[in-house]
Amino acid sequence: MSKLPAILREFGLEAAAVHPVPDSHSSEVYRVELRQGGDVYVKLPFNREKVYREQAMLGRLKGRLPVPEVLGLWEGDEETAGALLLSPVPGRQPAGVFSPELAHDIGRTLARLHAVEMPGYGTDGQAGFRPLAQPDWRAYIRANFAVQLAEAEPLLGAELAEACRGRFEALFAGLPPQDGPCAVHFDFRPGNLLVDGDRVTGVLDFESSRGGSSEIDFTKVEQDILAVHPGTREAFASGYASVRPLPDLERILPFYSFYESVGGVAWCQRRGADKNRAFLETNIAALQKLLL
Repeated sequence: MSKLPAILREFGLEAAAVHPVPDSHSSEVYRVELRQGGDVYVKLPFNREKVYREQAMLGRLKGRLPVPEVLGLWEGDEETAGALLLSPVPGRQPAGVFSPELAHDIGRTLARLHAVEMPGYGTDGQAGFRPLAQPDWRAYIRANFAVQLAEAEPLLGAELAEACRGRFEALFAGLPPQDGPCAVHFDFRPGNLLVDGDRVTGVLDFESSRGGSSEIDFTKVEQDILAVHPGTREAFASGYASVRPLPDLERILPFYSFYESVGGVAWCQRRGADKNRAFLETNIAALQKLLL
């Protein structure tokens, strides 16, 4: 917050009021009421790579999905990784019961994202798109799992970590063929959606987006919507299939629920287990359940 006035000056703006945006776990996001009138959003990503990644993906999706417009980019300094100046998007975060109609539109929206072709499996950066060294999504997933499990092992313990290695191999062997490369969000969940009634009006937070396989984007939809709200599973599937074929979720979801739980523990190891105790315990409990 202390850097925000200086960042706004970089954009030639002055704030009348500043409101931190809740449910932003990795980056700092603020809604800024301007003295000049109107609102903008300022996002301070965790690192500079995420600044350019989000800028590139939002530019790619402009006119294809309801996403914020990038109004400006500040490259940062020795203390701050940089900042994005973003336009407001109409709507509100979904809350309460998800109707089948809203689930249908969420499915359709996710499919529209996955219908965007990418130049390869990889990420956007300051110098342009950077493909994976090995153009194989599953090879990337395997290598990334090994890194994350090594990071997570101090928190998991040797016995649980070894059990995770075995379960990974069993679930990995049962995956269907990969698709892509297409645009994937990497954190597609209710907290990154805006809605108006039963209609999706905005998709937010593309700092982790990349060219990948669509299978990575269904886990949080399953956990937060389909497994919780009656009638949404069929509606979501119908909405998704109205744009592109729905992947085999029965084979995909068990693997990625497991994969993302290990990744969640690794994230806590990097960012601080004590500061993220509740999230850590949630992921360890999920792993223990998945390993039964």
